[in-house]
Amino acid sequence: MKKKIIYTESPKNLSKTLNDGERIIDFLPSPEKLIRKEPKVKITITLNSGSVDFFKRNAKKNNVKYQTMINEVLDKYVQIYKEKTMT
Repeated sequence: MKKKIIYTESPKNLSKTLNDGERIIDFLPSPEKLIRKEPKVKITITLNSGSVDFFKRNAKKNNVKYQTMINEVLDKYVQIYKEKTMT
């Protein structure tokens, strides 16, 4: 039988009823944390065409700019790397 998933943000009483489930840490930031006012820096960068095509396709599907998606990936990388080096 497959284990049930219990999310960390689920109500406590729900977790008790599903005590045989696997607990998964929520990874999405709250809406307040999505609002960033960091200054931007324009740069020129050469990327692999396959990578750019991937971001362009997915950006179009999600109605966002592909540069924004690339920026988010870089920001996540920096965040994780900083966390690893600070501990």
